[in-house]
Amino acid sequence: MFRTIMLVAVGGAVGSVFRYLTSVLVSKYFIGSFPLATFLTNVVGCFIIGISIGLLQKYNLTDSGLKWLLVTGFCGGYTTFSAFGYENVTLLQCNNAATAFLYIASSIIAGLVAVYVGLLVSQ
Repeated sequence: MFRTIMLVAVGGAVGSVFRYLTSVLVSKYFIGSFPLATFLTNVVGCFIIGISIGLLQKYNLTDSGLKWLLVTGFCGGYTTFSAFGYENVTLLQCNNAATAFLYIASSIIAGLVAVYVGLLVSQ
């Protein structure tokens, strides 16, 4: 258990640093109101989790420490949107489209409401 926690922690730390570096790099070359750094982070994170899960499955390493380091740790530190994307693709692949769309809609709406309420509570 301690080993797994350390793998998640190291991966999460590296992912968080990469998220910061993505923001710095994007803000250096893009000025505008669209949140491009977050958008790119989310899309790249989804791509990375797709590659990671695919390779782990291909080489039968889904129960290895690499999963905790790369998927839960790195992708979790880089963006939780990657897990959200993967979970929805899995739901769709398992013919659970209604659940996927409910999850997508409720996550977006609840997330926006939670941010708004959090802002209200903090004032």
